Amino acid sequence: MPLSIDRISVGFNRWDELLSLIMRAFAFMDGVIDPPSSAHLLTVDTLRDKAGRETGLVALDGARIVGCVFALERAHDFYVGKLAVDPDCHGQGIGRRLMRSVELLALDHGKAALELQTRIELTANHAVFARLGFRETERTAHDGYVRPTSITMRKALS
Repeated sequence: MPLSIDRISVGFNRWDELLSLIMRAFAFMDGVIDPPSSAHLLTVDTLRDKAGRETGLVALDGARIVGCVFALERAHDFYVGKLAVDPDCHGQGIGRRLMRSVELLALDHGKAALELQTRIELTANHAVFARLGFRETERTAHDGYVRPTSITMRKALS
């Protein structure tokens, strides 16, 4: 069955599966990034709340959730967060398809750009986002850190 990208709707009831996917996808960061990923703060309830404030998209391979992304509409752009692909499915273009869906969402809403943040230590992620057309715009530090911990990247849409 071909991959489909679906919007998380009011009737979505697979929060445990979605949370499990995010935790598996972000597990490689444990012990690599400092401070630890905010994914550790997610629960079924906070994920459901996030989907109420943002547009959530899931990638489905048949009935199996293999990826997700959340996009927060802002005044001039969409902020992209919690892009996750099942580690067993890397290299199949799922992340690219999810990001393209966010681009189309932004364009449908008249937005000129996408923005995201990635951690300083995750150089492979920097390269992936650069291949998707994102460019670094700034480096920031989490509260309590004097060194940069995150890179902000932006993609202009046309």
